[in-house]
Amino acid sequence: MPGEFQIPLTAVISFTLVLARVSGAVTFVPIPGIKDAPPLARIVLMLSLTAVLFPVWPSVPVSQANAGAFALWLLAEAGLGATIGLAVAFLNEAFILASQVFGLQAGYGYASTVDPATQADSSVLQILTHLVAGLLFFSFGLHREVIRVFADSLQVYPPGGFALSNSAAHRILDLGADMFSTAVRLALPVVALLMMIDVSLALLGRINAQMQLLMLAFPAKMLVSMAVLAAIVALMPQLYGPAAAATLQSLRSVLTASN
Repeated sequence: MPGEFQIPLTAVISFTLVLARVSGAVTFVPIPGIKDAPPLARIVLMLSLTAVLFPVWPSVPVSQANAGAFALWLLAEAGLGATIGLAVAFLNEAFILASQVFGLQAGYGYASTVDPATQADSSVLQILTHLVAGLLFFSFGLHREVIRVFADSLQVYPPGGFALSNSAAHRILDLGADMFSTAVRLALPVVALLMMIDVSLALLGRINAQMQLLMLAFPAKMLVSMAVLAAIVALMPQLYGPAAAATLQSLRSVLTASN
């Protein structure tokens, strides 16, 4: 009888658990265009990433893989993947939030388009920052670093071994807080400059009531915001690099703290 191709049950269980971890991260990792991609393309991406991690797949004893334990392992793997994905998503959201803050003050909220990530109406500056942050994500090689973090997590945490500790949870929350602080620091100079324009025009209008400066406020604020945005976009790689390094360091600290 010719040889038959057989897949060990241990390999099937390991593949499923790694796939759950990868799927949890891909849901949140800010890959440009992933939300609009066909479901088949996303499935192929998850399967490909799982296959890439084959050398570090855990070896699961079949005797321990009962139905209840397997369900808990799947939840733990999806939770760990979501934790990694959220940490990386906070990085891009800081820049998107900054553009949303000063874009509203500059008047660009009237010019909206469809966000390719959420299919919702968003301002033009927000979409521009989303695309730039997505390009920087690949330019700095964060896609490779995320896969490396996955490989390290599989070696540190076997299936069912992940439990989010208090220190690790605080580190993830700190990344969320850093997202807001970074956004405010980026947007605050622009907002302050726009406020100075409003105050200057108001004083000129107070001095000479015949001058109709209200019509000049809107285009002046838009032009100034565009000029400042051009300077910020040029500085974004210098800001993105240290923020990405801090995010990866926090992820590695989470893996160490939860162990």
